[in-house]
Amino acid sequence: MTWWLEALLAASPIALILVAMLLFKRSAATAGAFGLLLTLALTFLHFGFPSLSGVDAPLTIGLAGSLAEASFTAASILWIIFGALCIHRLQLHSGAIDALRAHLGRLTDDPRLMAILIAWFFALFLEGAAGFGTPAALTAPFLVAFGFPAVHAVAITLIGYAVGVSFGALGTPIMVQLASTDVAPLNLGRVTSDLSVPVGALLLALMLWQAHRCAASMPSHRTSPRSIASWYALAACGCLLPMALIARHLGPELPTLGGAVVGASLFIIALKLRRHSDSDTPQPLPEGDAPQPSTMPLYKAASPYLIVILLVLLTRQVAPLNTLLRSLDLSWQLFDHFQAHVEPLFHPGTILLLAFLTASRIQATSWRATARAAITALHMILPITLALLAMLSISRLMVHAHMVDALAEAAAHTGATWPLLAPLVGALGTFVTGSATASNILFTDFQLAAANHLGLDPLRLIGAQGAGAAIGNTIAPHSIIAGCATVGISGHEADVLKRTLLPALLALILAGLLVKILAG
Repeated sequence: MTWWLEALLAASPIALILVAMLLFKRSAATAGAFGLLLTLALTFLHFGFPSLSGVDAPLTIGLAGSLAEASFTAASILWIIFGALCIHRLQLHSGAIDALRAHLGRLTDDPRLMAILIAWFFALFLEGAAGFGTPAALTAPFLVAFGFPAVHAVAITLIGYAVGVSFGALGTPIMVQLASTDVAPLNLGRVTSDLSVPVGALLLALMLWQAHRCAASMPSHRTSPRSIASWYALAACGCLLPMALIARHLGPELPTLGGAVVGASLFIIALKLRRHSDSDTPQPLPEGDAPQPSTMPLYKAASPYLIVILLVLLTRQVAPLNTLLRSLDLSWQLFDHFQAHVEPLFHPGTILLLAFLTASRIQATSWRATARAAITALHMILPITLALLAMLSISRLMVHAHMVDALAEAAAHTGATWPLLAPLVGALGTFVTGSATASNILFTDFQLAAANHLGLDPLRLIGAQGAGAAIGNTIAPHSIIAGCATVGISGHEADVLKRTLLPALLALILAGLLVKILAG
């Protein structure tokens, strides 16, 4: 069978999911079910499991191994969502959300500036410190509490922190690239930042545009695009330039975390200076009745998030504690082809749950109310379990049946236009696997081979892979499912995808043009 026909068959499950969600407005669970049925049919009737050709009953073993990996990964993601939902329910019950709105409202009454603080700086900090779904799980509910519609809150969050996924949690996505190449860390950090800065600036602008449209529906706010331009410039430069400098001179571990800290500090100082010089009293955000000044101190209201930050820094930066927590590793392996592992004490979900329990004591919440928050969170994640299992099963089947390889091989036939499409392969990997790290594991070697075959700069194509993988996070079904679950809109994933697809395409086009210019 010709390569293009193989590619068409391999792409058909992805196409079916997109058509079902975007054109027919089906939920992720329904679209995932259709996609899974098609993937199973293609696996059994055509692709099979080539790597298991020497094993008895390869189809049975391949199916069992793929589904086992999917189930294990789904449980890991659900653990993060559960912890985030527990925190959100606690914040609602204790009144901490209203207190935070009152405190932060003293910084600004502009929802767009609040979106920068929360969906850009706070989400980027969480991505750089913890990653693995934590930013969307914590940030989207925060935006909803400040008056943003739930669908927009999820979309704004996914667009906002996508640029930070290039470096991810302490450089994890880049570390897997370094492990399979002989590239120097600073060189890879440099080429990745060359793409991250302009792509991040574009994504921030697109995020702000969506926030501006939401703010326009809040009548008491002035929403002139010109009034936000200087704040956009401060947010972009304050975060992206330190990110690039850290990547170029210190390495790939801290660009996202460092950029978020530096940028947020500058932004908050600027807000305070404006407040000090502004004679007008800021008005509270218009969500229903204006919140009355809360008697809850800021440290109590923000305690779950402060504890998350503290635990993340301790567990990631204190070497002896890091080693101790990671010593417990639950893993399994089947026929050297199927495997999964989790470090339960090091897992972001465990950190979120500890923050939830500790904050409930700080906020003096009764044990009965704490338990009620956890039970409510558990009920909220049950409807998304099937959607996650379906999407993750498609992912693992496409990987092990070599459908992803067929798509990558087809891309290599594009010849001189390959640099334009190289980021798209990274995004495809994230769309299928739900992880930029997994995408880089899948396709870094392929990008190297394509560069050598076409006489292009291999370092630039590796950077394109990482940048594309980060952009793909904005449209990955697993990320959208998780975000929707935390704000209580499961079943509306198609509405979120409609709002993130165009920003993702524009970012991929920009990244492709930059790679084409730089790769030579």
